[in-house]
Amino acid sequence: MTWTFSTGNGVMDIESSARSALALIEQLDVGVIILDKELCILYWNPFVSRYSGKSLDVARHKPLTQVFPESDTPRLHQMHEQASENGIHVYNFWRDDPYLIQLLYDPGDSTPPPMLQSTLFLPFSDANGEPRFGLLLYDATNHAHSNEHLDSVLNALGNKQSEQDQLIRKLEKANAQLLQSEKLAAIGQLAAGVAHEINNPIGYVFSNLNTLSGYVGVLLKIIDSLDGSTSPDDVHSLKRSLDYDFIRSDIEALIQESGDGIERVKKIITALKDFSHIEDEEFRPADLHRGLNTTLNLVNNELKYKAEVTKEYSNLPEVECIQSQINQVAINLLVNAAHAIEAYGRITLRTGREGDWVWLEVEDNGRGIDPSIQNRIFEPFFTTKPIGQGTGLGLALSYNIVQKHNGRIEVTSSPGKGSRFRVWLPVQQPTAPASDATAQ
Repeated sequence: MTWTFSTGNGVMDIESSARSALALIEQLDVGVIILDKELCILYWNPFVSRYSGKSLDVARHKPLTQVFPESDTPRLHQMHEQASENGIHVYNFWRDDPYLIQLLYDPGDSTPPPMLQSTLFLPFSDANGEPRFGLLLYDATNHAHSNEHLDSVLNALGNKQSEQDQLIRKLEKANAQLLQSEKLAAIGQLAAGVAHEINNPIGYVFSNLNTLSGYVGVLLKIIDSLDGSTSPDDVHSLKRSLDYDFIRSDIEALIQESGDGIERVKKIITALKDFSHIEDEEFRPADLHRGLNTTLNLVNNELKYKAEVTKEYSNLPEVECIQSQINQVAINLLVNAAHAIEAYGRITLRTGREGDWVWLEVEDNGRGIDPSIQNRIFEPFFTTKPIGQGTGLGLALSYNIVQKHNGRIEVTSSPGKGSRFRVWLPVQQPTAPASDATAQ
């Protein structure tokens, strides 16, 4: 059935009206963002993409505060509460800085100034009666520039913005250096564990070689005796006196044991090679399970004295990612889990898939995380470890890597019972729409 309604010019069907309304919204020189009741993004018009530099395809169904972190302020929560409980429109004037969303006035400029904007936040219901919110962003830059006094204030603000941008660039550079130092610290810690892991098999292979050297001398003595003796009884007597039967059986055991030791060293070296592709910055399809197994081999010395590790793997497709960086995340989570266990406990490594997403998680039965600090664990330098035992950058680095992969980390923890960190990753990385690529 097609629903229709009357207009002054005749009858227009609702579907045609909706298309016309959408076409109008697409052309508006006003930012229009439609949110669901949880403030997740359902739609925005080209104005928002043009002045924010973000793609709607990437942002759709994500929380507004995740796509625009600057919006995560008490003001947004207050506007949401007023609109939800009282059903009113909430308006913010362009002078009410900071803004919910930072838009650039001229994206084509090398150092574009911020757009001066007014904001309207309003509740409404869609065609199915579902509650929705509209966020309208008005460009008030020209209006503000028409006032001479305000213009001077804006110039001063522009200078401050330039200084702030320079400071932000310096901070970003310092942050990159700190994160690199955390990587090096993790590699140093791994090197000590790997050295211990390699030392054990190399030790008994060396001991076996010494024993084999003595056995070879005995065998050569028996062989040499054949040249000066014509009696088989003399040879048999010599073999018995030198315990030939034991030496023969022990040689086989020593060779088998030495082969196992060298194979163990080979596996550790292979794991190091898989892990060490730090220079690889391209997203490629990768086997997550292989990466996790590599990681477990590397951190074995860190885990084996603290916990029993259980693997619960599901069937996963290849995931488009930077394998070495995901390995880094797994190492940080596994080492943190081991440090959270005071005596000897249990660590479970799981994987799973839901639609176009896969997840991996590390669960421990350690001391857990106090609820009062759970919202701070991804902050750089925040750590509960004693001085000298942690930089507080491991989880911050992991968070940045997962964000770079367009994923997310979920944390569940109960003091005294343990913690679970789940990392969600898209099977394929989102790509910018063709229209955006053309515009660039």
